[in-house]
Amino acid sequence: MSKVEGGMRCVKYLLFAFNFIFWLMGSFVLAVGLWLRFDPETVSLLNVDKAPDTFFIGVYILIGAGSMVMLVGFFGCCGAVRESQCLLGSFFACLLIIFGAEVAAGVFGFLNKDKIIKDVQTFYTTTYNENNNSTLILSYQKVLNCCGTIHSPCPDPATNTKDCETGIKEFFNSKLYIIGYVGIGIAGVMIIGMIFSMVLCCAIRNSREVI
Repeated sequence: MSKVEGGMRCVKYLLFAFNFIFWLMGSFVLAVGLWLRFDPETVSLLNVDKAPDTFFIGVYILIGAGSMVMLVGFFGCCGAVRESQCLLGSFFACLLIIFGAEVAAGVFGFLNKDKIIKDVQTFYTTTYNENNNSTLILSYQKVLNCCGTIHSPCPDPATNTKDCETGIKEFFNSKLYIIGYVGIGIAGVMIIGMIFSMVLCCAIRNSREVI
């Protein structure tokens, strides 16, 4: 028999629906993380020896967060259906931990955004100065539609071809913004989930006290 009635029963089903959406969001975040990690363009630029791995650190955090969100969403659904204080309390604690990790990752990404781009630019210019016809350099130029560097431009660049340092900045800015927007979206949804879970948990406790 249900331990909550009236408006709290509505909260129960809202929390269940929220957790199902939360689980779907976790699946989406995991898919975005895997796409960023195995995107052929990104892999061709960074999956080589001595390439900076700072960008992939942020991607791994995103993959881990997506996996955790899926797991937590599942337990949240179970807690809402079973009206379990233990599961709902665990759900709230997990959401709080993930929320803290998301904030930490967001701050890390924001503070290190320029460093990530600078590391890749330095890696490119160093490799370019060593051998400007290497397979890696040609890969950068093909993916980014660029040629040369700011200080060593190509002698006969094609129309609308930029230097590769500018191309690197534009490319990774777009990728990092994706990570940032996804993180902000998850954080907002988690706050709603924490509120719902605490309201339902308190309602279940109060109903037991009345009984």
